[in-house]
Amino acid sequence: MVHSPLLDEERRGLVDDVRRFALEELADPGYADREEGGEFWHEGWRKCAAKGLCGLPVPQELGGAGADRVTTAAALEALGYGCVDAGLVFSINAHLWSAVVPLWRHGSDDQRERFLPRLARGEVVGLHAMTEPDSGSDAFALRTVAEPDGAGHVLRGRKTLITNTPVARLYIVFARAPATEGALGVSAFLVEAGAAGVSTGEPTEKMGLRTSPMADLVLDDVYVGPEAVLGKPGRGARVFASSMEWERLLIMAAQLGALDRALEEEVAAARHSKRSAFGLEPNNDVLVDVRVALDAARALLYETAWSYDHGETRASRAAAVKLFASETVLRAALDMSDGRRLRDAVGGRLYSGTSQLMRRIVARDLGL
Repeated sequence: MVHSPLLDEERRGLVDDVRRFALEELADPGYADREEGGEFWHEGWRKCAAKGLCGLPVPQELGGAGADRVTTAAALEALGYGCVDAGLVFSINAHLWSAVVPLWRHGSDDQRERFLPRLARGEVVGLHAMTEPDSGSDAFALRTVAEPDGAGHVLRGRKTLITNTPVARLYIVFARAPATEGALGVSAFLVEAGAAGVSTGEPTEKMGLRTSPMADLVLDDVYVGPEAVLGKPGRGARVFASSMEWERLLIMAAQLGALDRALEEEVAAARHSKRSAFGLEPNNDVLVDVRVALDAARALLYETAWSYDHGETRASRAAAVKLFASETVLRAALDMSDGRRLRDAVGGRLYSGTSQLMRRIVARDLGL
């Protein structure tokens, strides 16, 4: 694993520490059985939480590690390199980008004080609930309604394919005011697990990232008070946009780390094969192409993260990172004939917005 030149010596030490931690503390001999059964690794989550990985970008005074985007990307890449449980790593990403960041960026002082330290310490797993059976890439085609009721609201609707639902204790639920369309009228609400009217569906069977739990979230006349609104009423689109800004930029960092490790293993096997007596030479061109594509994806990730840290936050730049990195990881898994990593990689073209949506975002920035 090669360090980004954008990391100084102190941050390189932090990244090396995360990689050692992942290789040593997250080496789980029971992973194959858990992966087959789709079982979330609670012990692994607790270890990552104790390491500070569940609150990486949150300021230290609010209970986090205070890492900028470049450092966060490097720490997650190191985690992905060392931890074979890609589902656990994905659940940490979902927790960070869909719950921790929105609450940090948009929460009131009272909301931050109540929830953020526990989220950042990993004591509470969080999620945001946007996707619905009839929405998907058109995120604001949602039908969940927030009906005004006195000073508060009553939430009714169903969210689907929501990562972390079976283990989460805090939900950020997006719902619209009656008789509104599109992004206008959508608000974000903080809802705690166990609230009256909240229920979850059966765990979703998945092809990849099987140890990251997913299920539907059902809201049946769930009353929330005015203190539950995250951000401003009717401005839920801003909450969602800030989540996507961080998520699309950084969610592939761990998969790039995992690919780096897989490539090292393939290269080592190829060297052994080259010295064998069977007369079969490995396909070096494939490994070279993977190395070049991986280096390009990492360079784009870190350069864009640095730009975001310095105030340039065009949505198209994060979309380009998500597009190129996810396609790179998938293509590499295909080329290296890595079945398990292929199953994990396919979802990268779908979650956080499909590759087609990422292309449309970049195209708009080009004036197309």
